[in-house]
Amino acid sequence: METTMNHQITSSKSQQLHVLAVDDSNIDRKIIEKLLKVSSFKVTVVDSGSRALEYLGLEENTNSTQFDDLKVNLIMTDYSMPGMTGFELLKKIKNSSTLKEIPVVIMSSENIVTRIDRCLEEGAEEYLLKPVKLSDVRRLKDSILKTENMGMKPMESNNRKRKRNDDRLPVLPSSLSCHINASMSPPASPQQPTPKLC
Repeated sequence: METTMNHQITSSKSQQLHVLAVDDSNIDRKIIEKLLKVSSFKVTVVDSGSRALEYLGLEENTNSTQFDDLKVNLIMTDYSMPGMTGFELLKKIKNSSTLKEIPVVIMSSENIVTRIDRCLEEGAEEYLLKPVKLSDVRRLKDSILKTENMGMKPMESNNRKRKRNDDRLPVLPSSLSCHINASMSPPASPQQPTPKLC
């Protein structure tokens, strides 16, 4: 396990957020670790779901002294890993009474809608497509800070986020929507007046 050794904790505003990054690919671990460090996260990287559970103290024959010493603010996990998938890790975390409030982000190079939906329904905060970009990491950090400052649970912020995404659907200008509505109406019969365009 690789861990950064800065354990200084100052005021809650300037406290460094800690991310547990889980990926079986050494290259992907290095990339995500670099992106997180550039964004001022404290980072712990592990190479499997079982190592993540061990670090978090969820394995049956381990104690959680590491977790007690270093609060984890976010877990980012690859979806496709041998042994335990990221989805299975997500389910174990969300079924834990002590860890279920920690936001979990799933990362994958596969854009499979049913998989994405299943992860979000199970409680994932977000599903990121690889390669993860610096803008993705910064957006996550903003979301975590906003959630912590507002005292909300991760799922509450997730519901708001989904609502915001729905709100960002394109809105047609009123002149264009009027023409579309007129063109979609059935043709006028000789007895009915022709629909008036805007």
